[in-house]
Amino acid sequence: MKKAIYIATSEANSGKSIVTLGLMRMLLGKTAKVGYFRPIIDNVKKGKKDNHINTIISHFQLDIKPSEAFAFTRSEFINMRNNGKEGEIFDTIISKYKALEEKNDFMLVEGSDFSGEGMAIELDSNILVAKNLGIPAIIVSSGVGKTLDEFIEGLHLAYDSFKEKEVEVLAVIANKVQEKNIKLVKSGVEKNLPKDVFVNVIPLIPSLNNPTIKEIAKAIDAKILFGKEFINNQTTSFKVGAMQLRNYLNHLEENCLIITPGDRADIILGALQANISTNYPAISGIVLTGGILPDDTIIRLIEGLSQIVPILTVEEGTFDVANKIGAVRSHMYAENKEKINTSLITFDKYVEVDKLNEKLITFKNNGITPRMFQYNLLKRAKTTRKHIVLPEGNDDRIITAAAKLVEMDVVDLTILGDKNNIENKVIKLGLKLDLDKIKIINPIESEYYQDFSNTLFELRKNKGLTIDMAEDLMSDVSYFGTMMVHKGLADGMVSGAAHTTQHTIKPALQFIKTKPGVSVVSSIFFMCLEDRVSVFGDCAINPNPTSEQLAEIAISSAESSINFGLEPKIAMLSYSSGVSGKGEDVDKVRRATEIIREKRPDLKVEGPIQYDAAVDARIGKSKMPDSEVAGQANVLIFPDLNTGNNTYKAVQRETGALAIGPMLQGLNKPVNDLSRGCTVDDIFNTVILTAIQAQGF
Repeated sequence: MKKAIYIATSEANSGKSIVTLGLMRMLLGKTAKVGYFRPIIDNVKKGKKDNHINTIISHFQLDIKPSEAFAFTRSEFINMRNNGKEGEIFDTIISKYKALEEKNDFMLVEGSDFSGEGMAIELDSNILVAKNLGIPAIIVSSGVGKTLDEFIEGLHLAYDSFKEKEVEVLAVIANKVQEKNIKLVKSGVEKNLPKDVFVNVIPLIPSLNNPTIKEIAKAIDAKILFGKEFINNQTTSFKVGAMQLRNYLNHLEENCLIITPGDRADIILGALQANISTNYPAISGIVLTGGILPDDTIIRLIEGLSQIVPILTVEEGTFDVANKIGAVRSHMYAENKEKINTSLITFDKYVEVDKLNEKLITFKNNGITPRMFQYNLLKRAKTTRKHIVLPEGNDDRIITAAAKLVEMDVVDLTILGDKNNIENKVIKLGLKLDLDKIKIINPIESEYYQDFSNTLFELRKNKGLTIDMAEDLMSDVSYFGTMMVHKGLADGMVSGAAHTTQHTIKPALQFIKTKPGVSVVSSIFFMCLEDRVSVFGDCAINPNPTSEQLAEIAISSAESSINFGLEPKIAMLSYSSGVSGKGEDVDKVRRATEIIREKRPDLKVEGPIQYDAAVDARIGKSKMPDSEVAGQANVLIFPDLNTGNNTYKAVQRETGALAIGPMLQGLNKPVNDLSRGCTVDDIFNTVILTAIQAQGF
């Protein structure tokens, strides 16, 4: 997995743009290609670009199309979430993120801006996005309007919110802090967070916090009369011109904005003259209110000035305009080079860039999120297209899953059954399934039927099988589908929705057989828990394996884990941990662990170990403090089928975990068994697993 960081905040107006800009320049100085992604952007008018995305892409000249750099607008995101489509939301975000990740060495992800929703809801959305992408975060928090205690408490709450969802927080940046309080804030934050969290403080920079004339003009819907070339002038404050000029001049401040009615020629000309006078501060611009334009004589006078500022005109009155301007929120945008450069200079000055860079580059993610795992499965299945046979064409779930697989364009499919019956099912179920895109074979009527029967007879005649018996067996969809795999007409088979495990596996054991050096066919489930993916084995095949068989199941499960992108840490489960337990059942697991270490010293394994000590870091450290597996196991091997099958079902039902599988291990070609209680998603996922397995044959 490539490196990435998620820039998050828990509030509006945190000033995280300065962090995004600074990090982007820092990373581009160390890394060849950096991608930029915003999962959720503010709503934009049709044909317009998101301001953040446009600024980053244009300033750093990134080779990214704006449409590639985001997943949803705020309205799209809220609408889908309110309609219960969270799964689709995260699938889309992951897909777009991964597409960019493939083209870059490091990914910079910027969270949403906290506008339009409750803070708690939006914070939770950002946390879930970071979690599903499986990347660590930097939290940016603003000190404006807060006491030190309030600031530290808010930052700590945000930190805890990320950690509760197991999103690693690498750094926190306190932004918009009074410069005199920098050391005080840094010390206070560091005392309240773990020592490994990087803490830096950036002071409040007025020129970054205040809007430009361009932003003000947009907010008040103003027309520009003069000085369009200076539209990016920065404002520091605004002054309403209502008193006489001689008094008003005393109130001018550097880069202030003048607000005055359009018929106040004295204020207009006085402000313009003050702007070029060495005795008065420079102004940033003038807003003329009331829809009143200066007389032609005043206009000609302004046109003849050697130095000018933007002069805007609006229809509304002075009071309403002043209120609107006071509420304008400053943003970073591509044309304002001065503000961007100020941001970069400020970031480099106040952030320990080298230490932060080291933190980002050396961070190693120890796991993979369930949704990312599922995305990777789908993507991998598409890399080398495989042909899967589904023997149970009479089952509605099979037909529905087939429609989903065809829509996703993942695999080629053959379904066994009567074509008319299948066509009727498609109509009855209301599915959009183009039957021209799949093969439908009725075994008895098939051109392959006699050849398959003869082949089975030749393979099994020394076991007493007659040709009549072979023909009878070949009318069975499990035998016919398995023979398709054996003959290379299909790359794998998925069955069991309407048949027993024995019915599905028996033909495979008879003529597909096991791989060289493998004596045990076993199974695993990929258990997609809330925050991690674990492998459970064997939960479907072997009732009471011996020590030798347990060891082989564990080794096969570890190899399967590696093949599917998981670094295996094997826990050989028992009712006792370590050396304390006595009895035949514990000794069997202890001996199996020894065999694994002898055969595969490269694998990390612990056993016997109890389930809680295997997966809970606190308990694992307490019971087995020197173990490199305890508390962090992701391959869990059960001592028998009774324990394994009940445990996987209990975990699945009680936690809502997605159980992908069972996936069979040890056969020469992939054949996988479904549970008769399987869902459409179970079938879909098992077909994907089978297609990936087939890529290795």
